[in-house]
Amino acid sequence: MSKFSQLAKPAVVPPLHKDFAPAALVNRAFLRMVEESGEGVNLVIALERGDGSVSVFNTKCFAEGSADADLNLPFAERVVKTLLWQRGGWKVIVGGPKSVGEHIKKVYTSTGARKFDADFMGGVYEHPFTVEITDADKIPAPSEGTIPLGGHLDGCRIGFDLGASDRKVSAVIDGEAVYTEEVNWDPRNATDPAYHYNEINTALKTAASHMPRVDAVGGSSAGVYINNRPRVASLFRGVPKDKFDKIENLFIDLKKEWGGIPFDVVNDGEVTALAGAMSLKDDSVLGVAMGSSEAGGYVTPAGEITSWLNEVAFIPIDYGDDAPVDEWSGDLGCGALYFSQQAVFRLAKEAGIGIDDSLGLAEKLKSVQNLLNANDERAIKIWESIGVFTGYGVAHYAMFYELKHVLILGRVTSFEGGNIILAQAKKVLETEFPELAKKIELHLPDEKIRRIGQAVAAASLPVIPR
Repeated sequence: MSKFSQLAKPAVVPPLHKDFAPAALVNRAFLRMVEESGEGVNLVIALERGDGSVSVFNTKCFAEGSADADLNLPFAERVVKTLLWQRGGWKVIVGGPKSVGEHIKKVYTSTGARKFDADFMGGVYEHPFTVEITDADKIPAPSEGTIPLGGHLDGCRIGFDLGASDRKVSAVIDGEAVYTEEVNWDPRNATDPAYHYNEINTALKTAASHMPRVDAVGGSSAGVYINNRPRVASLFRGVPKDKFDKIENLFIDLKKEWGGIPFDVVNDGEVTALAGAMSLKDDSVLGVAMGSSEAGGYVTPAGEITSWLNEVAFIPIDYGDDAPVDEWSGDLGCGALYFSQQAVFRLAKEAGIGIDDSLGLAEKLKSVQNLLNANDERAIKIWESIGVFTGYGVAHYAMFYELKHVLILGRVTSFEGGNIILAQAKKVLETEFPELAKKIELHLPDEKIRRIGQAVAAASLPVIPR
């Protein structure tokens, strides 16, 4: 184990992952060492996004020449990784010790260890990924771009939610759903952009038939959306590259067909958080959906969603040197392998549970959940482990988000699994982070919020001009 990953050991150990090195504990131990050394200096990291907005994150590290300055490099690399997937950006500006900036510049290149992240961010924001080095006091001022979307329930609205196996749509009049439907579809295997256009447009027309008029349309879907344009979305992965321009303009074209009325589409995690915030009648809400992967969304203290990515699946929450490797990004300890069906299957092997490889993902998950429902001790340890991950994960997220509420949902939380996760997460917070346990409330949303509420919340996205 590296010196950095061994800075802290969890007091609550996941039963099926004994070498877990929680990011929250390691970061806390590192910052405590910096403070106690008397050799701490400012480390300020800025990220610029495609719309010109700038996020700034302030922390500390050891001064150049300090005996423990070598710990600065893994700390800064993991913080930058977290910020990139939380907030997004094509440019990273590192203000602090030059050695830290040089390290980030080296690893976040098209040939460095974080090649995946650099290439991905460059593609999302359609700009070559760049790292600049400067002094901490020369970092630009923050200029955040929040989006005044959500919570608008006036008028006649349509809300839709595009999932991998079904599409949902609601007709909403002054905040009340007067019609809702769910239709099975198969978008991921559809190669023709016209399939997606026609399916979504059919859903809109069906909802519209239940209202006297349509004032606005709001929608949610998995993926990265910038100004209503899908930049990366598994939903459309069947569409070949030479036709993807049709997908990029899909919702812009739909808006034109609907007469240019307010029409907004965002990541489904954002709408999940928005649905929770509307239900709770509060702000500072992080939604974490444990499905085939991990999805996230955030409602700010001002009650708005952000222009951030909030792709929490790629945020590292385990700093262990032997942490599992994400097959897509090639990185260690990322949330997708701790808060998802992938986590269940990974831990099932550790528990000695065999899973039929011929089954689909949903059937595989159900087979393990059936064991949980039968009180199989091996299955219980799986969900207890995920619960421990969740507690430490929430503490890590709290370093980067201002939180009052965390919503935990998704198929992995079905049946008794959600209650086990919640109980273990609360145990971690009360044991290791009592200050967070007092101010952050964990929730398992009810079925209404998880399903129908998503489309209704999406309908509330656009502002209707008056």
